[in-house]
Amino acid sequence: MSDPAFQQCIKPTCGATYAIDDVRYACSACGSLLDVCYDWSRCRVPKSPALFNDRRGAQPDTPAGRLDYSGVWRFRELLPFANSTNLVTIGEGRTILQQADRLAIEIGHKPGRCFLQYEGFNPSGSFKDNGMAAAFTMARSLDRGRVGCASTGNTSASLAMFAGNTSTRAGEPIRAVVFVGDDKIALGKLAQALDHGAMTLQIAGDFDACMRLVREATDRLDLYLVNSINPFRLEGQKTIMYRVLEGLGWQVPDWIVVPGGNLGNTSAFGKAFVELRELGLIDRMPRLAVINAAGANTLYELFTERGLRWNGGQVDDRVVLDHYQHMEERGWAARTVATAIEIGRPVNLPKALRSLDALSGVVRQVTDEAILDAKALVGQHGYGCEPASAASVAGLRLLLEEQVIAPTDRVVCILTGHALKDPDATVRYHANGGRDDVAAPHANPPVQVPAEIEAIEEVLRSC
Repeated sequence: MSDPAFQQCIKPTCGATYAIDDVRYACSACGSLLDVCYDWSRCRVPKSPALFNDRRGAQPDTPAGRLDYSGVWRFRELLPFANSTNLVTIGEGRTILQQADRLAIEIGHKPGRCFLQYEGFNPSGSFKDNGMAAAFTMARSLDRGRVGCASTGNTSASLAMFAGNTSTRAGEPIRAVVFVGDDKIALGKLAQALDHGAMTLQIAGDFDACMRLVREATDRLDLYLVNSINPFRLEGQKTIMYRVLEGLGWQVPDWIVVPGGNLGNTSAFGKAFVELRELGLIDRMPRLAVINAAGANTLYELFTERGLRWNGGQVDDRVVLDHYQHMEERGWAARTVATAIEIGRPVNLPKALRSLDALSGVVRQVTDEAILDAKALVGQHGYGCEPASAASVAGLRLLLEEQVIAPTDRVVCILTGHALKDPDATVRYHANGGRDDVAAPHANPPVQVPAEIEAIEEVLRSC
């Protein structure tokens, strides 16, 4: 390939390559997923992270400053797939790594060793903006005027916001089409898609049905698909790990803990660390913990219970197909309060297995009750998050109890979305724990008080 960036089949026994501007979402030779790959010897990669650190204080008052202001494009040398004139940004990635000492004490971890990477600070309120900046850059490079996705909520919100801020090279608006499941989207997220002008198709089915239909639509209706099956989406999501490293002075943590849904982040994070080590920007790898909700636990069942592994790219597809057939026979569908990870057939499963292999990973499942309790703890200690985000904290708590993670290990939990993505879940928890028969240990219900100052005074004396 003449271009230092190209697409390549992830299956080592195939390895077919495609041009960077060849629009496809799977290998035409074997059907496997694709990576965006680079001939690093032909790319200008800094020998140290000092350049990226210097860009952190940039202001978006010039074209160059606007790129440096982005928490995605200030790392553009590590994402060298697009011309800098086509890079799309809406100010994504201005997120923070927060040391969470009070939370650490609550869950049995050592203060100074627990960190929260809060992606709720993104413009649309979730981590999806990192990947969407890269996906829209490709859409603009390809001059595509219509983009689409299947979504449980956050992808549609991010897609709609980017579409409202982006035009084709000819200056025409980019139209957004989102497929959401019937009653399978938090209202805070649906409101964003509607407000930003996306054509929202509410499908009588779950996310997996939406994903099947939007993939058909890409071929028949000329949609540019920006779900995480699009390898450029994952290139943007790699930058979450770059910012984690920035927050730690480019010292690699012992563990990254991430919620597992469609497994895009799991896939992107593994790729990020493999590339950084290849480039000599880090000298060791962290371990990875992926946390499923118990009601949407496909990766847990396959990896932890059935022993499915990457196996050098020779994934045993029979195990996957047998599990999916068993799901169908039981009439099983993903069900969890953590709607952002309510996915039964994750499209990035093979890439996630590869990341788990590269980062000596583990997979756990946590109940909705554990997720809601962890969410309340995160909120009490200053960072509200949506339920799916709290799966990472619930998972850390479980792994500490299992002594898989030591209290002295340096751990980063990824908080994927803002609390206002699903305020109904928060209110239900604090009103009755999100369930009728169990008291929520961290509930903070409103106190009913008569409209009298004496009654208010009495209540305040007791707190």
